[in-house]
Amino acid sequence: MKSYNPEMHTAEHVLNQTMVQMFSCNRSFSNHLERKKSKCDYHFDRALSMEEEKIINARVNEVLTLHLDVHEEVVCREEAAKRFDLDKLPDASGDEIRIVSVGDYDACPCIGEHVANTKEVGEFVLGSTSYENGVLRIRFKLKRPQ
Repeated sequence: MKSYNPEMHTAEHVLNQTMVQMFSCNRSFSNHLERKKSKCDYHFDRALSMEEEKIINARVNEVLTLHLDVHEEVVCREEAAKRFDLDKLPDASGDEIRIVSVGDYDACPCIGEHVANTKEVGEFVLGSTSYENGVLRIRFKLKRPQ
């Protein structure tokens, strides 16, 4: 079974929803989540400005400090397909789909491990971004709660 970092994985959910809300883009199509640093790739049409990077960083941290409960529910594939894009799920994911919600801020199908509450994540730090060939990459890390 793949190893997940619950804090980083929860932060990725918040970052994805922040990108969706700010830019009306899709969630990341690719990501690499590690304890020390992570990245998310988005289909995008341009590079981000420094101001946009600052706003993303601030909004993700604002959501994390709301101390939102993270919970899961299992729904049938038919119900999940009505609410979510299931294209990223493996074909063998079965008839029951696990939906992970971060408060009322984000919900999506997910197999990863998550914290119970966003207060456990720590501070989101947007490290850098790059844009090439229609792909925006966002690199980030977390400062752990004291």
